[in-house]
Amino acid sequence: MRKLTLILASLALLFACVTEDPHDYKWRDAWNGPESPEEPDGPSGPGLPEIQGKPRYVWVDAAANFQYYANDAAYIAEDCRRIADMGFTDVIVDVRPTTGDVLFSSAVAPACLKEAAWVNGRYKYVERTATFDYLATFIQAGHAAGLRVNAAINTMVGGYKSSLGTVGMLYDRPELRSWCSVDNLSSGLTNAMDDPDNGPRFLDPANPQVQEFLLTLLGELAAYEGLDGIVLDRCRYDDNNLDAGYTDAAKEAFTTYLGDEPSSWPVIPRGQTYISNPTGLQKNWLTFRCKIIHDFVEKAAGKVHEVNPDVRFGVYVGAWFSEYYRSGVNWSSSRYELKKNESSYKWVPNNYQKTGLGDLLDFIFLGAYAGTGDVHGSTEWTMEGFAKLGAKRLCGDVPFAAGPDIGNGSGFENGHQEGLIPDIVAAMMANSDGLFIFDLCHIRMYDYWEAFKTGIDQYLSTLN
Repeated sequence: MRKLTLILASLALLFACVTEDPHDYKWRDAWNGPESPEEPDGPSGPGLPEIQGKPRYVWVDAAANFQYYANDAAYIAEDCRRIADMGFTDVIVDVRPTTGDVLFSSAVAPACLKEAAWVNGRYKYVERTATFDYLATFIQAGHAAGLRVNAAINTMVGGYKSSLGTVGMLYDRPELRSWCSVDNLSSGLTNAMDDPDNGPRFLDPANPQVQEFLLTLLGELAAYEGLDGIVLDRCRYDDNNLDAGYTDAAKEAFTTYLGDEPSSWPVIPRGQTYISNPTGLQKNWLTFRCKIIHDFVEKAAGKVHEVNPDVRFGVYVGAWFSEYYRSGVNWSSSRYELKKNESSYKWVPNNYQKTGLGDLLDFIFLGAYAGTGDVHGSTEWTMEGFAKLGAKRLCGDVPFAAGPDIGNGSGFENGHQEGLIPDIVAAMMANSDGLFIFDLCHIRMYDYWEAFKTGIDQYLSTLN
């Protein structure tokens, strides 16, 4: 398992991405000012240059980068230029953090006005007082730099609890309590709003109102002028311990799926995190959860392409497929024969294979979150292995980009991995359809700008 829970939890620790001074750049002439940037010169939309070789994506987490971008459009412009100078072709801009509030114009979701972050060694709220359109600014600046701009949303979430308190849509609107996940904790069935632990508050994927709300958000995003792609993050069930999803809406939908009331509820015993040999009802429940996510992704793809057929649609998933059933996601192609190829999926009923969502997408991103000592290999928990197995599981039905978390993974926590970066770039480009790096805050924090430029330049030199 390689301490999966710790690795997953690292996603919530992005706030540790910090430099001594958020205003550490020497330039100040990118645009006239943060409130109303001038239209930047350079290509946009169809005028963007053709990609040389395979695409290279860098993720820009909202919370981890909030101190830089929330109130200053000029920093967005400068970093887009620096990203392009490194040789990346795309940015993936997080515009719906785990709070559930948004960084784009929406008629149905509240604006994101503060995020928790580590600033100069202190955990604090960073507030947004600027009024410029965050996403539109990234689209403008990214296109001016020659980058494609993709918007990412944290999907099945709506609030965040930390040592600083609570923030986000669910806490501002208590009438949405019924939208929350209900988890089978050690204390019994518990609404996510009552969970004593810190972390994101998940929504119930089986709730039709939740789905309709999210589809409306995606329609608003797809209508953004110039946007190149949309990526769903956290489009899954809460936690990875099989304890999530026991709402009234889920029970009703599961009953319909079975054709009868489930013989036990909750289906998975309290505290059980793995199932090596599920029972008949447990098999149905695990398949049902994957079907819920599959069917939502299908609706989401349809919504995005209905609004704008030119916007690419995809998802981010963890590459540790052998354990990902616990999240309620089957990201393989629906043509992939699980029972034949996966020892950890011998238990699945025949209709589980139909929940594979890979072939619903225009692109997919695999978090190949292995440590610094595991770049090469052919198994899970090596970067190369994650990519090779990802290619096998996706059956060529969707292009995928793979790559590591370069700040939280084992051996990455303290930086000083400049020499390893070119090797990572080469390994990912050789074994996947593109490079995916998480996150920009770590490039800034550990000053990996030149290391990535070197690695990507070396890759591009092999194309000649």
